Amino acid sequence: MLDANIKNQLKAYLEKLQRPIEVVASLDDSAKAQELRGLLVDIAELSDKVTLREDGTHALRPSFGVTVPGEAPRIHFAGIPMGHEFTSLILALLQTGGHPPKVEAAVIEQIKALPGRFDFETFISLSCHNCPDVVQALNLMAVLNPGVTSTMIDGALFQDLVNERRIMAVPTVFLNGQEFGQGRMTIEEIVAKLDTGAAARAAEEIAAKDAFDVLVIGGGPAGAAAAIYAARKGIRTGVVAERFGGQVMDTLGIENFISVKETEGPKLAAALEQHVKQYEVDVMNLQRATKLIPGKVLEVQLENGASLKGKTVILSTGARWREMNVPGEKEYKAKGVCFCPHCDGPLFKGKRVAVIGGGNSGVEAAIDLAGIVSHVTLLEFADQLRADAVLQTKLNSLPNVTVITQALTTEVTGDGQKVNGIRFKDRVSGEEKRVELEGIFVQIGLLPNTDWLKGTVELSDRGEIVVDAKGQTSVPGVFAAGDCTTVPYKQIVIAMGEGAKASLSAFDHLIRSSVA
Repeated sequence: MLDANIKNQLKAYLEKLQRPIEVVASLDDSAKAQELRGLLVDIAELSDKVTLREDGTHALRPSFGVTVPGEAPRIHFAGIPMGHEFTSLILALLQTGGHPPKVEAAVIEQIKALPGRFDFETFISLSCHNCPDVVQALNLMAVLNPGVTSTMIDGALFQDLVNERRIMAVPTVFLNGQEFGQGRMTIEEIVAKLDTGAAARAAEEIAAKDAFDVLVIGGGPAGAAAAIYAARKGIRTGVVAERFGGQVMDTLGIENFISVKETEGPKLAAALEQHVKQYEVDVMNLQRATKLIPGKVLEVQLENGASLKGKTVILSTGARWREMNVPGEKEYKAKGVCFCPHCDGPLFKGKRVAVIGGGNSGVEAAIDLAGIVSHVTLLEFADQLRADAVLQTKLNSLPNVTVITQALTTEVTGDGQKVNGIRFKDRVSGEEKRVELEGIFVQIGLLPNTDWLKGTVELSDRGEIVVDAKGQTSVPGVFAAGDCTTVPYKQIVIAMGEGAKASLSAFDHLIRSSVA
């Protein structure tokens, strides 16, 4: 099952086990069960601390649990955790075997103190780069708290269950049989939803903080760069982030980050966070800014009711997926309307889907989906596609893709539970048309996260923060960087440079203000 190179790497990891563990398989007669058994046999042969049993009684087969001898498994994998989930498997083995997790001590104690019974099920696809974070978080919670169980379910392998639960986006998490959440969630976010007093405690702690020399709003590449440059100047630096990593967390392949041949968004985001935490930066994660109040000392109000003060503020709030804003889109979001073809594509295996948008993202999505679904209809508003020529050539070579230009999407239709079609208007003839399908992937660009700044700083007609060559906004002491600004070309490397520039400008502002 595993090649020699992976076996050698896995064996090195398993040497970190501090106590014996058991892998308990629940198998059937299927080919996938035999494939899974091969994987588990390979693992057991790599360490004398790992024992394989095949007397599991889990209802989902093929599956297996990970536990310590004498205890029922609290971590289960329904499917074969390869691809992006292979790391989840390794961590489950190590953490069950006593290897300490890389989680803050306060979070560990918060998990251990959770009262009650929490049975989590996470529906994933092996190509989803967002899913492992959720699976790994819930698995760790199961290791730390006897009242928590975590089951990863490969949606592609358990299609009947996916249809029964009406799963149309991953990751989708169920808690005690009821839907708990969708999309990427950190362990801190999950615990905060379970610990009802966490938000109030966080607000009280934040409100007690003294004013920062530089207060960065946003934890993406621009915000991370700004924080590092400020901290290296030896000044008091804080970062408020709704989700550290920002839009990069939703990016799969990155091949144009200079000096790094290729990487993935979550890996880059983790590296950014580790770099920031090497300095004395006060990172306040899971916090949303709601209002900026100008003044000699600037104030930023947060959604939880707390306020922070800064002598300077750097706005690096990034951007989010642009929506079509047509009837039915909101009603069927995650019920057929999707934004990540890598994550949700496998759920539409053998079905019909549409891709909205003819730029690079849209055409790449159509190419990827064509290898999974039965048919792809690509709808483009303009009279021709805007993607690179090499991508268009590849797209045109695919037999199960239809490209429709001059198409104005007018409505997403459904049966009340899931998408069943899309309506569009031919911009040349004016004719209204409808395509029957089961999924829609929206790839029409980004919107800046600046709604909370309207009326405070100058915004462009596209909602971007207007900045000068030094990153200064219309408000003294407030700077901005990254995808939320008017700086052209929304690229990771550009955002980082702009974040550094904004931080240097903020430092210069502090010096000049102190002299004055």
